[in-house]
Amino acid sequence: MRQVLKRPILSEKSSQLSEKGQYVFEVITSANKIEIRKAIEERYRVGVASVRTMTIKPRQKVQLSRKGYIQGKTALRKKAIITVKPGQTIDVIGDLPTEG
Repeated sequence: MRQVLKRPILSEKSSQLSEKGQYVFEVITSANKIEIRKAIEERYRVGVASVRTMTIKPRQKVQLSRKGYIQGKTALRKKAIITVKPGQTIDVIGDLPTEG
């Protein structure tokens, strides 16, 4: 099975959602809801109640340098909001890799 989950997204909004049993992950852009559900259930051993996904479109970036304007764009990303079954939690902070 391919690696579907990239990383958990830790922000103020996602920490508020985690109190409600919802967790936010960045996933690969080609993943569908069924693949995301299976990956979460395998990795964290929890029951998934629902999966909501959103695609974040690339934004244009312009930077002024000595040689003129440099144009580029951000990468296409996909986020998934996972709702776990009542009474279950995911420890996303303990799952992060540590430096050392």
